[in-house]
Amino acid sequence: MRVLVSGVSGLVGTALTRALTVDKHMIGTLTRLGGGAGHVHWDPARDVIDTVALANFAPDAVVHLAGENIAARRWTPVRKAAICDSRVTGTTLLAGALAAMPVPPRVLVSASAVGYYGDRHNEMLTESSRAGRGFLAETCLAWEAATSKAAERGIRVVTLRTGLVLDSHGGALAKMLPLFRLGLGGPLGDGKQYMSWIALSDLVAAIRHILSHESISGPVNATSPYPVTNAEFTRGLGHALSRPAILPAPAFVLRLVLGELADALLLTGARVIPERLVESGFTFRYPALEPALKAALGR
Repeated sequence: MRVLVSGVSGLVGTALTRALTVDKHMIGTLTRLGGGAGHVHWDPARDVIDTVALANFAPDAVVHLAGENIAARRWTPVRKAAICDSRVTGTTLLAGALAAMPVPPRVLVSASAVGYYGDRHNEMLTESSRAGRGFLAETCLAWEAATSKAAERGIRVVTLRTGLVLDSHGGALAKMLPLFRLGLGGPLGDGKQYMSWIALSDLVAAIRHILSHESISGPVNATSPYPVTNAEFTRGLGHALSRPAILPAPAFVLRLVLGELADALLLTGARVIPERLVESGFTFRYPALEPALKAALGR
């Protein structure tokens, strides 16, 4: 297939484009830099996309992963607006451009996140569960709704509600490793909040699976079948590193340092199950946490 990908420089985008190239697909990129063969220039902030280059590439499939890093720094009203706008504005622009093509792609896989469900404690959540409350849930709702023009055009749209992606070279795990390697890691708050996670290799495999299975559409939870509590996660990471992981980070300290971000990302959680992936026949290589952590750490 001819696959157009946004967010190619990110953790998931880099791994995905590598895998799709091995699969012999032709890769095109959405980029804010100059155009050229295989590149489609766009600038969501200016509502600009090169429709000529898009038509020339003529993608069979589009995987849209671009968006501001939500955990890069403390949230302020300006930062929160940038996080939301980078997702909603870009997705709206892309979906509209795809819908306007004389021959649109067959499928659009657009990133979303398990933040859609909000803080749900011990509740088992599938794709049919209602949305939660709060900034991240509201952002994910708007993010997913921004694909509507593509769906109305008849494009098969999949919104990928991704959990914590495990890889030692990027994302949240890479940020945790320095402290845990020193034996200074431990549970966040009371450690009872659920963490829905997925190995990077399984996430890439899931996207490839979705591209080739035309029966899959709508929201898809991209998470392991076995979410764990934060206490279980930190214990597993410590064990994988052969280090103690018993030093808790009190909730009040996290809130003092990180503000609203601490509650939204660290002290709340959702127990998310990938019902649609499992029902479609997808097989996880790393369904359990400890083997996934060891693989991510090269052990």
